[in-house]
Amino acid sequence: MPSMKFGFGQAMTRKEDDPLLRGLGRYIADVAPDKTLHAAVLRSPHAHAHFTLRDLDRVRAMPGVRLVLTAADITELGPLPTPGVLAGVDIKVPHYPILAVDLVRHVGDAIAFVVADSVERAKDGIEAIVIDWQPLPHVIGAMAALAPGAPPVWPNQPNLAFETGMGDAAATQQAFAKAAQTVSVTVVNQRLVTNYIDTRGVVAEYDGERYTLTLGSQGSHSIRDIIGGEVMKLSPDKMRVITPDVGGGFGTKLFPYREYALAAVAAERLRRPVKWIGERSEHFLGDSHGRDNISTAKLAIDDKGRFLALDLDIVADMGAYLSCYAPYIPWLGLGMATGAYDIPVAHARLRGVYTNTVPVDAYRGAGRPEASYLIERVVDAAARQLGMTPAAIRRKNLIKPKALPYTTPTGKIYDSGDFAGAMARAQEVAGWDGFAKRAAASKRAGKLRGIGMATYIEACASGYAETATLQLDSDGGVTVLIGTQSTGQGHATAYAQIVADRLGLPPEMVRLRQGDTDRVATGEGTGGSCSIPIGGVAIDRAGQALGEQLKELASEALEASAGDLEIADGAVRVSGTDKTISFADLANHPSAKPDQLRAAKHFGSDIPTYPNGTHIVEVEVDPDTGRTEILNYVVVDDFGATLNPLLLAGQVHGGAVQGIGQALMEDTVYDPASGQLMSASLMDYALPRASDAPDFHFETRNVPCINNPLGVKGAGEAGAIGSCPALMNAVIDALWRGYAIGHLDMPATPQKVWQAIDKARKTAAA
Repeated sequence: MPSMKFGFGQAMTRKEDDPLLRGLGRYIADVAPDKTLHAAVLRSPHAHAHFTLRDLDRVRAMPGVRLVLTAADITELGPLPTPGVLAGVDIKVPHYPILAVDLVRHVGDAIAFVVADSVERAKDGIEAIVIDWQPLPHVIGAMAALAPGAPPVWPNQPNLAFETGMGDAAATQQAFAKAAQTVSVTVVNQRLVTNYIDTRGVVAEYDGERYTLTLGSQGSHSIRDIIGGEVMKLSPDKMRVITPDVGGGFGTKLFPYREYALAAVAAERLRRPVKWIGERSEHFLGDSHGRDNISTAKLAIDDKGRFLALDLDIVADMGAYLSCYAPYIPWLGLGMATGAYDIPVAHARLRGVYTNTVPVDAYRGAGRPEASYLIERVVDAAARQLGMTPAAIRRKNLIKPKALPYTTPTGKIYDSGDFAGAMARAQEVAGWDGFAKRAAASKRAGKLRGIGMATYIEACASGYAETATLQLDSDGGVTVLIGTQSTGQGHATAYAQIVADRLGLPPEMVRLRQGDTDRVATGEGTGGSCSIPIGGVAIDRAGQALGEQLKELASEALEASAGDLEIADGAVRVSGTDKTISFADLANHPSAKPDQLRAAKHFGSDIPTYPNGTHIVEVEVDPDTGRTEILNYVVVDDFGATLNPLLLAGQVHGGAVQGIGQALMEDTVYDPASGQLMSASLMDYALPRASDAPDFHFETRNVPCINNPLGVKGAGEAGAIGSCPALMNAVIDALWRGYAIGHLDMPATPQKVWQAIDKARKTAAA
């Protein structure tokens, strides 16, 4: 049927925004059943210490205190599991207790859970607990943890959690031996804290037979299966998990957390609803962190400037415990190590390391931003060493369209794309050829101007599967039930557009139901940019199936063969006539059976899609203050096909701003001496504001995806993948032009930039 004004490819505004903007959203903090009790968590002030709790009976007798849980009170609970281990890799997964037993391993480690009549009473109980501490040596930073004599995070085992590799070491070594030149860079991809709008929380209820957890998550089913199944050892029918509105997830809300099991136990024992809402400081101390890699890339190059081989050494800080998918995240990055470049051979070594810090797990992009940052930094370093421009060295080495499908040395098979074409278009829009004139004008004004690019590629939308169910309602509308979870992406709008193409319904007649394990039978949640490439395909196929069923149902009423019928405007019509029957009449037709009004389709894929594109950033650096100003930001992306240009632009803008935050200001700082998290609040951890976001130019140059039935490639993480390397390459370009400074690690804060300039000035003067 023809595309509708609100169908696939149309710039439809978000249907879910109106209630959210009017304050009618229902987030976890808004959930308040009758007679709800409130909880608080006692967290460790030490990075590593033995402890003994004393005088708990006095705390339990305090006014308003209803329950105090310590490790001794929850021995029936299993630990938090780590399903994201690596096949064939020896990883001794340490015990990750719901509450620390007698030893804490990072500042913020959970020790006790106090439930009271109010939050204030619960906090009073926390503060009244007496603890005898015996501090132990601790270690901060992955390289320090690997040093000889470093304090062990876990007894009787090294701080090296695991070691693995990918690629062909021998062939890589041979290629380096033949190289005309080699280039090496070591970069820090610093630790980040997610900082979504609404902090995590949970409301737990128990009715004598069954638990209900209401919480902010990126997928209710995984929380049920891990907290209910693995930690509490329940069958799936004994726990219901509901996710209301969610204000951002970025990977960090995918995971099970200790408070969910603790609240469930407390609700069972007290037979009252128990509510815990994390404060912002608890988010810094208790939720998984992101990134935190130290990586070295070595590039072998022939005498014509072509890449011969890539060798990587990556050290990933895991924190004190192995969080849910932690080992798998840097492994994902290894798979994309060669980027969009034609590099014949490669080898990567990966080491995961324990430190006395908050555990690290997936954060927007999950390994792919780290990989893109590393390859794009070493490519720019190669351009400087060879005296080539960043664009010229890329044009020479990017994979050509005629080479696709292309198998990388890490085993990825790129199906489609025109990498140099996207770069050329971005250069055109950014005015790349006129940069020298602009740089000269900045120099006359006492400023340093730089321009940088990143030609990124990522792998996403694989390893997931979803079942979508479409139900025709009595009013002629359709309810979509699916196990993905919107955390702000606009699923209600995007999915309605897919249904519109199949069933001709306006968006207000399509209702989305997510985030309830009772209403939706299965689901893998939202992560890895999978919602449209996986969930969207399932919805499209279910819509097609439902349409065929409705035509069969309508054939009797319209006295026509189903093959002569078509669907349009929420009705079934005899083709070429005005003879119709509405969906509402079909839903209420006496002969209609429930199975005819409902269709379910399953779709999953183990083959990734490969979004790609080019970010170009132009900056101006003030050498007297170190401040960096973004003057121009251009993004040209290949997402295969565009479902909704407005939603897509929002995703790219949001991801790019997160990258700007990492590149210029965000930094998670631990004090090595004390083990304290120094940046544990928004007073000390800088986040990008609206004024830090430039006026983006964003466009698509799509090449349809061969690996996906809808032709889409996934877009949720792309902005965060291309932004950091493009911006840092621009900053370093400015510093190189002014002071021959060829290296700087993120974040490029004014202080760090000024210090680099000051050092270069003093060196030149000497």
